[in-house]
Amino acid sequence: MSKTLSSADTVPVEGLRERKRRETRQRIADAGWRLFLANGYEGTTLDVIAAEAGISRRTFFSYFKSKDDIILFRQDANWAGLYADLLKVSPDVRPLDAVRDVMVKHVARYPTEQMTAIDKVMRSSESLLARKQTYYAEQEQALFNTLCEVWRQPERRTALRMVAIVAIGAARLTTQTWHSQTGQRKPMAKVLRDAFDSLRSEL
Repeated sequence: MSKTLSSADTVPVEGLRERKRRETRQRIADAGWRLFLANGYEGTTLDVIAAEAGISRRTFFSYFKSKDDIILFRQDANWAGLYADLLKVSPDVRPLDAVRDVMVKHVARYPTEQMTAIDKVMRSSESLLARKQTYYAEQEQALFNTLCEVWRQPERRTALRMVAIVAIGAARLTTQTWHSQTGQRKPMAKVLRDAFDSLRSEL
């Protein structure tokens, strides 16, 4: 007789230790970003971040290796949220349209003033700027993996790979275009949607 698995049998339960570690990590990251936005990346020291988060400098290094890691932690969390939303999309939707809509929704959450401040922080770290190419390649692979979870037919893999390539390309171009604007900036979500519309018109 087969055993019926309950949700408790199939979903791992987060222990108290793991939960506290996750919450501490998030608290440090939140403190770091508040300070980056208020004082600038260069004007924020690890000691100040640790004090703001209520931990010691030594404890900081148990969670993050550097200030750059705080920025990457936020980026990874944003991308993970985007992928989680993409997994909820119906496979009846065209993949490129689904990616566009999810990306635009996520970018639209940030007002232009906040996006400007975030962009300034992101460009303040020379080491992060140097590894942008690698980071985008990692996200391209992660996006492709997510697409394959929704559109599971093996024969669509090549097309899904191309969707991932052009979608990440559109995101990169959007960031560059939005940053180079003079005067009053358009919302980044509008620039991103325009990039996808331009792609569609050429296709």
